[in-house]
Amino acid sequence: MTIASSSPPSRLPLRGAEGAGTTSRTGRARARERGGDGRLAAVFLAPALLGFTVFLLWPTLRGIYLSFTRFNLLTPAEWVGLDNYVRMVHDPIFWDSLKVTVEYVVINIGIQTVSALAIAVLLQRLTQSAVLRGIVLTPYLMSNVVAGLVWLWILDNQLGIGNEIIAGLGFDRIPFLADETWAIPTIALINVWRHVGYTALLLFAGLQAIPNDVYEAAKVDGAGEWRMFWRITMPLLRPVLAVVLIMTVIGSFQVFDTVAVTTAGGPANATNVLQYYIYGAAFGRFQFGYASAMSVALLVVLSAITVLQYRITRAGQSDLG
Repeated sequence: MTIASSSPPSRLPLRGAEGAGTTSRTGRARARERGGDGRLAAVFLAPALLGFTVFLLWPTLRGIYLSFTRFNLLTPAEWVGLDNYVRMVHDPIFWDSLKVTVEYVVINIGIQTVSALAIAVLLQRLTQSAVLRGIVLTPYLMSNVVAGLVWLWILDNQLGIGNEIIAGLGFDRIPFLADETWAIPTIALINVWRHVGYTALLLFAGLQAIPNDVYEAAKVDGAGEWRMFWRITMPLLRPVLAVVLIMTVIGSFQVFDTVAVTTAGGPANATNVLQYYIYGAAFGRFQFGYASAMSVALLVVLSAITVLQYRITRAGQSDLG
């Protein structure tokens, strides 16, 4: 009897130990799973991190270092401190290039944003045809160099079909890319033509996120299309529009290829945008230190503009409740 009565308690600790062992094994299994997920994520992220380091982070750090040196590829870099930045501040061509770039950005962003917003709203309110969206995006599939060359031929003062049409209508031919007054607006419009479809589709995607119930309720209250646009579409589209503006402003400040193939900075430096001036200093005059200093200055300007835009437009906040 004594043996029988003492046997059940002897099993209880064993069961507790088995339960603890099972819990411990489950925890270790979960830890191994998390470790496996982490290693798998690292494998997938490795190519992107490698590309970011090799093609973005390292060149940026290298450029910042070179901005404090005198370097021409033929001799080792010589540390000169702030000399390149002092030279930049006193360089009238640098400031003129910055002014030309700002002029281009204002024209390009103003026309492109308004046009893209109009196209996006029309696509969303009238039709959502995939064919029309493809047609709108077609110019963006062309490279900037090809687009620049095509428009250079179209707008040629003597043989271009554009000026042939103008002359056929009885007006004087316009030297679009050879006149100081027309050159920058013409380059801006070329890039508007190429990028407006892509920008419109980005805004169209933002419009798709606005619930139709909001428009239906506004119609019931008697609101027209114009009133709904200003009271519903614009406020609810604001975060997407803010991000699109940040992207397009950054891209516009870096305009280069269209200028290079159409005007090469002329006439009389009228289209000598900052990126083209930096390119000329680096690869035309082999002043890589000075070119790096101007690139760093452009980086600072774009960073400041981006932060300012982000805060003013409240890009991180949405009115969709």
